[in-house]
Amino acid sequence: MTSSVSRPEASSGSGQQAPGPATPSGSRRDHRVDALRGVALLMMFVDHIPQNVLNRFTLRNVGFADAAEIFVLLAGYASWLAYGRNFQRVGLRAGVGRVWRRCAKLYVFQAVMVVVTTATIRYWRAFWPVPVDFLEPELAHGLSSFWRVLFLDALPSNLNILPLYMVLLGVFPLIYLMMRTSLWTTLALSAGLWLLINLDPSINFPNWLDPDGWYFDPLAWQFLFTLGACAAVMAGRHGGSLPRRGWLRVACGLYLAVSALEAFPWQQWGLPDLRPFVLTAPDKSVLAPLRLLDVLAIFYLVQSSHGVRGAAEGRIGRVMALFGRHSLEVFSAGTVIDLYARLIFTSFGSGWMLQIAVNVIGFAILWELATVLDRIRVRQKQRQAAGHAPTSAATVLERAH
Repeated sequence: MTSSVSRPEASSGSGQQAPGPATPSGSRRDHRVDALRGVALLMMFVDHIPQNVLNRFTLRNVGFADAAEIFVLLAGYASWLAYGRNFQRVGLRAGVGRVWRRCAKLYVFQAVMVVVTTATIRYWRAFWPVPVDFLEPELAHGLSSFWRVLFLDALPSNLNILPLYMVLLGVFPLIYLMMRTSLWTTLALSAGLWLLINLDPSINFPNWLDPDGWYFDPLAWQFLFTLGACAAVMAGRHGGSLPRRGWLRVACGLYLAVSALEAFPWQQWGLPDLRPFVLTAPDKSVLAPLRLLDVLAIFYLVQSSHGVRGAAEGRIGRVMALFGRHSLEVFSAGTVIDLYARLIFTSFGSGWMLQIAVNVIGFAILWELATVLDRIRVRQKQRQAAGHAPTSAATVLERAH
Protein backbone atom coordinates (compact mmCIF):
# COMPACT_ATOMS: atom_id res chain seq x y z
CA MET A 1 0.00 0.00 0.00
CA THR A 2 1.19 3.49 -0.74
CA SER A 3 -0.29 6.80 0.24
CA SER A 4 0.96 8.74 -2.74
CA VAL A 5 -1.63 9.58 -5.37
CA SER A 6 -1.71 12.41 -7.83
CA ARG A 7 -4.25 14.41 -9.83
CA PRO A 8 -7.33 12.45 -10.85
CA GLU A 9 -8.35 12.41 -14.45
CA ALA A 10 -11.26 14.54 -15.50
CA SER A 11 -14.58 12.85 -15.90
CA SER A 12 -16.38 13.14 -19.17
CA GLY A 13 -20.15 13.55 -19.50
CA SER A 14 -21.03 15.61 -16.44
CA GLY A 15 -18.08 17.95 -16.79
CA GLN A 16 -17.26 17.32 -13.15
CA GLN A 17 -13.83 16.25 -12.02
CA ALA A 18 -14.10 12.71 -10.79
CA PRO A 19 -11.59 10.51 -9.06
CA GLY A 20 -9.72 8.50 -11.65
CA PRO A 21 -6.47 6.62 -11.87
CA ALA A 22 -3.48 8.36 -10.49
CA THR A 23 0.24 8.04 -10.52
CA PRO A 24 2.47 8.60 -7.54
CA SER A 25 3.74 12.13 -7.44
CA GLY A 26 7.28 11.08 -6.77
CA SER A 27 9.54 8.11 -6.76
CA ARG A 28 9.81 7.99 -2.98
CA ARG A 29 7.23 5.95 -1.17
CA ASP A 30 5.15 7.80 1.41
CA HIS A 31 5.15 5.62 4.53
CA ARG A 32 2.77 7.73 6.63
CA VAL A 33 -0.40 5.72 6.08
CA ASP A 34 1.41 2.40 6.41
CA ALA A 35 3.15 3.60 9.58
CA LEU A 36 -0.05 4.94 11.14
CA ARG A 37 -1.83 1.68 10.39
CA GLY A 38 1.07 -0.22 11.94
CA VAL A 39 0.76 1.86 15.10
CA ALA A 40 -2.99 1.17 15.18
CA LEU A 41 -2.44 -2.58 14.77
CA LEU A 42 0.02 -2.75 17.65
CA MET A 43 -2.29 -0.70 19.86
CA MET A 44 -5.17 -3.03 19.05
CA PHE A 45 -2.95 -5.97 19.96
CA VAL A 46 -2.22 -4.38 23.35
CA ASP A 47 -5.76 -3.12 24.03
CA HIS A 48 -7.31 -6.56 23.49
CA ILE A 49 -5.46 -7.96 26.51
CA PRO A 50 -7.28 -6.38 29.49
CA GLN A 51 -4.59 -7.44 32.00
CA ASN A 52 -1.75 -5.98 29.92
CA VAL A 53 -0.16 -2.99 31.66
CA LEU A 54 0.84 -1.58 28.27
CA ASN A 55 -2.78 -0.75 27.47
CA ARG A 56 -2.46 2.18 29.87
CA PHE A 57 -0.34 3.88 27.22
CA THR A 58 -2.44 3.41 24.10
CA LEU A 59 -4.53 5.93 22.22
CA ARG A 60 -7.76 5.24 24.10
CA ASN A 61 -6.16 6.77 27.23
CA VAL A 62 -5.52 10.12 25.56
CA GLY A 63 -8.55 10.61 23.36
CA PHE A 64 -12.15 9.72 22.63
CA ALA A 65 -11.20 7.47 19.71
CA ASP A 66 -8.96 4.44 19.76
CA ALA A 67 -7.07 2.28 17.30
CA ALA A 68 -10.25 0.76 15.80
CA GLU A 69 -11.30 4.12 14.35
CA ILE A 70 -7.88 4.64 12.81
CA PHE A 71 -7.94 1.12 11.37
CA VAL A 72 -11.30 1.65 9.62
CA LEU A 73 -10.44 5.13 8.33
CA LEU A 74 -7.19 3.82 6.84
CA ALA A 75 -9.06 0.83 5.42
CA GLY A 76 -11.13 3.26 3.38
CA TYR A 77 -8.03 5.20 2.34
CA ALA A 78 -6.21 2.03 1.33
CA SER A 79 -9.25 0.66 -0.49
CA TRP A 80 -9.20 3.63 -2.84
CA LEU A 81 -5.49 3.16 -3.50
CA ALA A 82 -5.72 -0.59 -3.97
CA TYR A 83 -9.05 -0.90 -5.77
CA GLY A 84 -10.67 2.43 -6.58
CA ARG A 85 -7.92 3.64 -8.90
CA ASN A 86 -7.90 0.24 -10.55
CA PHE A 87 -11.52 0.14 -11.72
CA GLN A 88 -10.97 2.34 -14.75
CA ARG A 89 -7.94 0.32 -15.86
CA VAL A 90 -9.41 -3.16 -15.61
CA GLY A 91 -13.13 -2.38 -15.86
CA LEU A 92 -15.85 -2.46 -13.25
CA ARG A 93 -16.53 -6.19 -13.51
CA ALA A 94 -12.89 -7.22 -13.04
CA GLY A 95 -12.46 -4.61 -10.32
CA VAL A 96 -15.46 -5.89 -8.39
CA GLY A 97 -14.07 -9.40 -8.72
CA ARG A 98 -10.83 -8.31 -7.05
CA VAL A 99 -12.74 -6.65 -4.23
CA TRP A 100 -14.85 -9.71 -3.57
CA ARG A 101 -11.82 -11.99 -3.69
CA ARG A 102 -10.33 -9.84 -0.96
CA CYS A 103 -13.58 -10.16 1.00
CA ALA A 104 -13.37 -13.94 0.60
CA LYS A 105 -9.83 -13.85 1.99
CA LEU A 106 -11.03 -11.78 4.95
CA TYR A 107 -13.74 -14.36 5.59
CA VAL A 108 -11.22 -17.21 5.55
CA PHE A 109 -9.09 -15.41 8.15
CA GLN A 110 -12.21 -14.72 10.24
CA ALA A 111 -13.31 -18.36 10.07
CA VAL A 112 -9.86 -19.59 11.08
CA MET A 113 -9.82 -17.23 14.07
CA VAL A 114 -13.28 -18.40 15.12
CA VAL A 115 -12.26 -22.07 14.98
CA VAL A 116 -8.93 -21.48 16.75
CA THR A 117 -10.58 -19.38 19.46
CA THR A 118 -13.38 -21.84 20.17
CA ALA A 119 -11.15 -24.92 20.10
CA THR A 120 -8.47 -23.31 22.25
CA ILE A 121 -10.82 -22.14 24.99
CA ARG A 122 -12.72 -25.41 25.16
CA TYR A 123 -9.44 -27.37 25.33
CA TRP A 124 -7.90 -24.97 27.86
CA ARG A 125 -10.88 -25.42 30.20
CA ALA A 126 -10.05 -29.09 30.48
CA PHE A 127 -6.88 -28.18 32.39
CA TRP A 128 -7.33 -24.68 33.82
CA PRO A 129 -10.67 -23.07 34.70
CA VAL A 130 -11.38 -19.77 32.97
CA PRO A 131 -14.48 -17.53 33.15
CA VAL A 132 -17.29 -18.18 30.73
CA ASP A 133 -16.93 -14.68 29.27
CA PHE A 134 -13.96 -15.84 27.21
CA LEU A 135 -16.69 -17.08 24.89
CA GLU A 136 -20.30 -16.10 24.67
CA PRO A 137 -22.29 -18.48 26.95
CA GLU A 138 -24.03 -20.03 23.95
CA LEU A 139 -20.65 -21.12 22.56
CA ALA A 140 -19.09 -21.90 25.91
CA HIS A 141 -21.64 -24.59 26.79
CA GLY A 142 -22.23 -26.14 23.39
CA LEU A 143 -21.49 -26.01 19.67
CA SER A 144 -25.04 -26.25 18.37
CA SER A 145 -24.94 -22.55 17.47
CA PHE A 146 -21.43 -22.57 16.03
CA TRP A 147 -22.77 -22.32 12.48
CA ARG A 148 -24.24 -18.92 13.33
CA VAL A 149 -20.77 -17.55 13.99
CA LEU A 150 -19.42 -18.89 10.71
CA PHE A 151 -22.34 -17.30 8.85
CA LEU A 152 -21.83 -13.96 10.68
CA ASP A 153 -25.26 -14.28 12.24
CA ALA A 154 -23.54 -14.24 15.63
CA LEU A 155 -20.45 -12.15 16.37
CA PRO A 156 -18.47 -12.87 19.55
CA SER A 157 -17.29 -9.69 21.19
CA ASN A 158 -13.61 -10.30 20.46
CA LEU A 159 -14.09 -11.29 16.82
CA ASN A 160 -16.19 -8.48 15.42
CA ILE A 161 -13.95 -6.10 13.46
CA LEU A 162 -13.13 -8.23 10.40
CA PRO A 163 -16.85 -8.76 9.67
CA LEU A 164 -17.23 -4.96 9.70
CA TYR A 165 -14.33 -4.68 7.27
CA MET A 166 -15.88 -7.34 5.01
CA VAL A 167 -19.15 -5.44 4.79
CA LEU A 168 -17.48 -2.09 4.13
CA LEU A 169 -15.15 -3.47 1.51
CA GLY A 170 -18.00 -5.42 -0.08
CA VAL A 171 -19.95 -2.21 -0.71
CA PHE A 172 -16.88 -0.29 -1.83
CA PRO A 173 -17.77 -0.69 -5.55
CA LEU A 174 -21.01 1.18 -4.85
CA ILE A 175 -19.10 3.86 -2.95
CA TYR A 176 -16.71 4.11 -5.90
CA LEU A 177 -19.54 4.63 -8.38
CA MET A 178 -20.97 7.37 -6.19
CA MET A 179 -17.56 9.01 -5.88
CA ARG A 180 -17.21 8.98 -9.65
CA THR A 181 -20.33 11.10 -9.79
CA SER A 182 -19.55 13.51 -6.95
CA LEU A 183 -17.36 13.32 -3.87
CA TRP A 184 -19.52 15.80 -1.99
CA THR A 185 -22.77 14.02 -2.78
CA THR A 186 -21.20 10.76 -1.67
CA LEU A 187 -20.07 12.30 1.61
CA ALA A 188 -23.46 13.94 2.15
CA LEU A 189 -25.38 10.68 1.69
CA SER A 190 -22.90 8.77 3.84
CA ALA A 191 -23.07 11.43 6.55
CA GLY A 192 -26.86 11.37 6.45
CA LEU A 193 -26.92 7.63 7.08
CA TRP A 194 -24.39 8.01 9.91
CA LEU A 195 -26.52 10.76 11.48
CA LEU A 196 -29.65 8.63 11.23
CA ILE A 197 -27.95 5.79 13.11
CA ASN A 198 -26.76 8.18 15.81
CA LEU A 199 -30.31 9.42 16.24
CA ASP A 200 -31.74 5.89 16.26
CA PRO A 201 -29.09 3.35 17.36
CA SER A 202 -31.61 0.52 17.12
CA ILE A 203 -31.03 0.43 13.35
CA ASN A 204 -28.33 -2.19 13.08
CA PHE A 205 -27.38 -5.56 11.64
CA PRO A 206 -28.81 -8.49 13.63
CA ASN A 207 -26.55 -10.33 16.04
CA TRP A 208 -27.88 -13.53 17.58
CA LEU A 209 -25.55 -13.09 20.56
CA ASP A 210 -26.58 -9.51 21.29
CA PRO A 211 -30.08 -8.02 20.96
CA ASP A 212 -28.50 -4.62 20.25
CA GLY A 213 -26.92 -5.92 17.03
CA TRP A 214 -23.36 -5.66 15.78
CA TYR A 215 -21.02 -3.90 18.18
CA PHE A 216 -19.56 -1.96 15.24
CA ASP A 217 -22.72 -0.86 13.46
CA PRO A 218 -21.74 -0.93 9.76
CA LEU A 219 -24.41 1.62 8.89
CA ALA A 220 -22.62 4.16 11.07
CA TRP A 221 -19.02 3.11 10.50
CA GLN A 222 -19.43 3.27 6.73
CA PHE A 223 -19.09 7.05 7.07
CA LEU A 224 -15.56 6.74 8.44
CA PHE A 225 -14.65 4.28 5.68
CA THR A 226 -16.07 6.62 3.03
CA LEU A 227 -14.22 9.58 4.51
CA GLY A 228 -11.00 7.59 4.20
CA ALA A 229 -11.63 6.84 0.52
CA CYS A 230 -12.46 10.48 -0.22
CA ALA A 231 -9.38 11.61 1.69
CA ALA A 232 -7.24 9.46 -0.61
CA VAL A 233 -8.69 11.28 -3.60
CA MET A 234 -8.11 14.70 -2.02
CA ALA A 235 -4.55 13.77 -1.09
CA GLY A 236 -3.96 12.64 -4.68
CA ARG A 237 -4.83 16.13 -5.85
CA HIS A 238 -2.16 17.62 -3.58
CA GLY A 239 0.86 15.42 -4.15
CA GLY A 240 -0.10 12.71 -1.66
CA SER A 241 -0.77 15.01 1.32
CA LEU A 242 -3.93 16.67 2.54
CA PRO A 243 -3.94 20.45 2.04
CA ARG A 244 -2.05 22.15 4.84
CA ARG A 245 -4.18 24.81 6.54
CA GLY A 246 -2.66 26.49 9.59
CA TRP A 247 -5.96 27.38 11.23
CA LEU A 248 -7.28 23.84 10.75
CA ARG A 249 -4.16 22.30 12.25
CA VAL A 250 -4.51 24.58 15.30
CA ALA A 251 -8.18 23.63 15.66
CA CYS A 252 -7.34 19.92 15.43
CA GLY A 253 -4.58 20.31 18.01
CA LEU A 254 -6.85 22.13 20.45
CA TYR A 255 -9.59 19.54 20.03
CA LEU A 256 -7.18 16.69 20.66
CA ALA A 257 -5.86 18.45 23.76
CA VAL A 258 -9.36 18.71 25.22
CA SER A 259 -10.05 15.12 24.18
CA ALA A 260 -6.91 13.96 25.99
CA LEU A 261 -7.91 15.74 29.19
CA GLU A 262 -11.41 14.28 29.03
CA ALA A 263 -10.37 10.71 28.23
CA PHE A 264 -7.27 10.33 30.42
CA PRO A 265 -7.84 7.82 33.27
CA TRP A 266 -6.93 10.23 36.07
CA GLN A 267 -8.24 7.99 38.87
CA GLN A 268 -6.43 4.94 37.52
CA TRP A 269 -3.16 6.84 37.81
CA GLY A 270 -4.03 8.30 41.22
CA LEU A 271 -3.97 11.86 39.87
CA PRO A 272 -6.35 14.81 40.37
CA ASP A 273 -9.16 14.90 37.84
CA LEU A 274 -8.34 17.66 35.34
CA ARG A 275 -11.26 17.15 32.99
CA PRO A 276 -12.65 20.52 31.86
CA PHE A 277 -16.09 18.94 31.36
CA VAL A 278 -17.84 15.90 32.78
CA LEU A 279 -18.76 13.92 29.68
CA THR A 280 -19.93 10.37 29.37
CA ALA A 281 -17.86 8.17 27.11
CA PRO A 282 -19.09 8.64 23.51
CA ASP A 283 -20.80 5.58 22.06
CA LYS A 284 -18.40 3.50 20.01
CA SER A 285 -21.01 1.28 18.38
CA VAL A 286 -22.56 4.14 16.40
CA LEU A 287 -19.32 6.11 16.02
CA ALA A 288 -20.47 9.05 18.12
CA PRO A 289 -19.49 12.55 16.87
CA LEU A 290 -16.78 13.09 19.50
CA ARG A 291 -15.04 9.87 18.44
CA LEU A 292 -15.38 10.75 14.78
CA LEU A 293 -13.88 14.22 15.24
CA ASP A 294 -11.05 12.73 17.27
CA VAL A 295 -9.86 10.31 14.61
CA LEU A 296 -10.33 12.85 11.82
CA ALA A 297 -8.18 15.36 13.70
CA ILE A 298 -5.42 12.80 14.18
CA PHE A 299 -5.51 11.76 10.55
CA TYR A 300 -5.47 15.32 9.24
CA LEU A 301 -2.48 16.28 11.38
CA VAL A 302 -0.59 13.21 10.21
CA GLN A 303 -1.48 13.37 6.54
CA SER A 304 -0.90 17.13 6.19
CA SER A 305 2.43 17.16 8.03
CA HIS A 306 5.77 17.17 6.22
CA GLY A 307 7.44 16.47 9.55
CA VAL A 308 5.45 13.28 10.05
CA ARG A 309 6.26 12.29 6.49
CA GLY A 310 9.95 12.64 7.31
CA ALA A 311 9.56 10.75 10.59
CA ALA A 312 7.87 7.90 8.73
CA GLU A 313 11.05 7.58 6.69
CA GLY A 314 13.07 7.03 9.86
CA ARG A 315 13.87 3.72 11.49
CA ILE A 316 10.83 3.62 13.81
CA GLY A 317 8.52 4.81 11.06
CA ARG A 318 9.70 2.09 8.70
CA VAL A 319 9.22 -0.55 11.39
CA MET A 320 5.64 0.62 11.93
CA ALA A 321 5.09 0.68 8.17
CA LEU A 322 6.32 -2.91 7.99
CA PHE A 323 3.43 -3.96 10.24
CA GLY A 324 0.98 -1.75 8.37
CA ARG A 325 1.79 -3.21 4.96
CA HIS A 326 0.62 -6.64 6.13
CA SER A 327 -2.33 -5.56 8.22
CA LEU A 328 -4.59 -8.60 7.75
CA GLU A 329 -1.97 -11.14 8.73
CA VAL A 330 -0.61 -9.04 11.60
CA PHE A 331 -4.10 -8.33 12.94
CA SER A 332 -5.17 -11.98 12.75
CA ALA A 333 -1.99 -13.27 14.36
CA GLY A 334 -2.27 -10.58 17.03
CA THR A 335 -5.85 -11.63 17.79
CA VAL A 336 -4.78 -15.24 18.36
CA ILE A 337 -1.82 -14.15 20.51
CA ASP A 338 -4.20 -11.93 22.50
CA LEU A 339 -6.35 -14.97 23.23
CA TYR A 340 -3.42 -16.96 24.61
CA ALA A 341 -2.17 -13.95 26.57
CA ARG A 342 -5.56 -13.52 28.23
CA LEU A 343 -5.71 -17.22 29.06
CA ILE A 344 -2.20 -17.16 30.54
CA PHE A 345 -2.85 -14.06 32.62
CA THR A 346 -6.18 -15.43 33.85
CA SER A 347 -4.80 -18.86 34.75
CA PHE A 348 -1.38 -17.94 36.11
CA GLY A 349 -1.62 -14.30 37.15
CA SER A 350 -0.37 -11.10 35.56
CA GLY A 351 2.88 -10.49 37.43
CA TRP A 352 5.79 -8.59 35.95
CA MET A 353 7.65 -11.65 34.69
CA LEU A 354 4.64 -12.84 32.75
CA GLN A 355 3.93 -9.30 31.56
CA ILE A 356 7.43 -9.06 30.09
CA ALA A 357 7.38 -12.57 28.64
CA VAL A 358 3.96 -12.25 27.01
CA ASN A 359 4.67 -8.85 25.47
CA VAL A 360 8.18 -9.64 24.28
CA ILE A 361 7.13 -12.96 22.74
CA GLY A 362 3.98 -11.45 21.23
CA PHE A 363 5.75 -8.51 19.59
CA ALA A 364 8.56 -10.80 18.42
CA ILE A 365 6.10 -13.12 16.68
CA LEU A 366 4.37 -10.22 14.95
CA TRP A 367 7.71 -8.74 13.92
CA GLU A 368 8.94 -12.02 12.48
CA LEU A 369 5.66 -12.55 10.64
CA ALA A 370 5.73 -9.07 9.09
CA THR A 371 9.41 -9.47 8.17
CA VAL A 372 8.86 -12.80 6.41
CA LEU A 373 5.84 -11.46 4.53
CA ASP A 374 7.77 -8.40 3.46
CA ARG A 375 10.64 -10.51 2.15
CA ILE A 376 8.14 -12.44 0.07
CA ARG A 377 6.68 -9.15 -1.20
CA VAL A 378 10.13 -7.85 -2.16
CA ARG A 379 11.02 -11.08 -3.99
CA GLN A 380 7.76 -10.88 -5.94
CA LYS A 381 8.53 -7.31 -6.96
CA GLN A 382 12.04 -8.30 -8.02
CA ARG A 383 10.69 -11.11 -10.20
CA GLN A 384 8.20 -8.70 -11.75
CA ALA A 385 10.95 -6.18 -12.42
CA ALA A 386 13.02 -8.91 -14.05
CA GLY A 387 10.13 -9.63 -16.38
CA HIS A 388 9.38 -13.13 -15.12
CA ALA A 389 5.91 -12.24 -13.83
CA PRO A 390 4.77 -8.85 -15.12
CA THR A 391 2.06 -7.45 -12.90
CA SER A 392 0.24 -4.13 -12.95
CA ALA A 393 0.88 -1.55 -10.29
CA ALA A 394 -2.72 -1.94 -9.19
CA THR A 395 -2.15 -5.61 -8.42
CA VAL A 396 0.91 -4.77 -6.36
CA LEU A 397 -1.17 -2.26 -4.41
CA GLU A 398 -3.87 -4.89 -3.88
CA ARG A 399 -1.37 -7.38 -2.50
CA ALA A 400 0.08 -4.76 -0.17
CA HIS A 401 -3.42 -3.84 0.97
